[in-house]
Amino acid sequence: MITAAFFDIDGTLYREGLIAEVFKKLVKYEIIPSDRWYKEVKPEYDRWDKRQGNYDNYLLKMADIYIEAIKGLHKSQIEFIAKNVISQKGDRVYTYTRDRIKWHKEKGHKIITVSGSPIELVREMSFKYGFDDYRGAIYVMDKEDIYTGEVVPMWDSDSKRKAINELVRKYDINLDESYAYGDTAGDFTMFQMVKYPICVNPTKEILHKVLGDDVIKEKIQIIVERKDVVYNLKPEFIKNF
Repeated sequence: MITAAFFDIDGTLYREGLIAEVFKKLVKYEIIPSDRWYKEVKPEYDRWDKRQGNYDNYLLKMADIYIEAIKGLHKSQIEFIAKNVISQKGDRVYTYTRDRIKWHKEKGHKIITVSGSPIELVREMSFKYGFDDYRGAIYVMDKEDIYTGEVVPMWDSDSKRKAINELVRKYDINLDESYAYGDTAGDFTMFQMVKYPICVNPTKEILHKVLGDDVIKEKIQIIVERKDVVYNLKPEFIKNF
């Protein structure tokens, strides 16, 4: 059996949400009307930016509009945008997570990304950082490679649990020696399943969940990267969240 490391991308490796970058491209190419950003997305962003709202709500609002926007598009259009996004923005990652990818490679571990971003973006990011495999949200296409408007999500805990179980069978992974890196509530089952869960720049919601779970609390690492400093926080010292 092999040891694996499962990485979320948005907010864990990449410093924001990849879907935000592809959303901007879709607005630029007039696939999404710019007024939808100002009327529907920006209010969610502003609430989060003022620390009055939830970051996940901001991402999910963009995901909802993204589903509508790509319906009827050919896969080549989204693949083109995905390649441009990663080419232009793919280096905007956390130092800590980038270094951990390198460390796992040196140890001979299987490194896999399990992300809620569209699979086209996840694929390009995985190629860039040398992941062995990847899972992302699948936006369904018909036989002519046209998006139908349906989606198979990968941003929630249940979807990620199923993905990891499938990967365990595929690669004969030993979860009792494996690692998981994530930052939001969608990564909770990944933390439950592995021996070494690492919470990177966590949201308040995932902190409540991991610190409220006696099993995970005993093994969780909480990492916060700010500017050029990485902090490794002990759960017992985290107050007032």
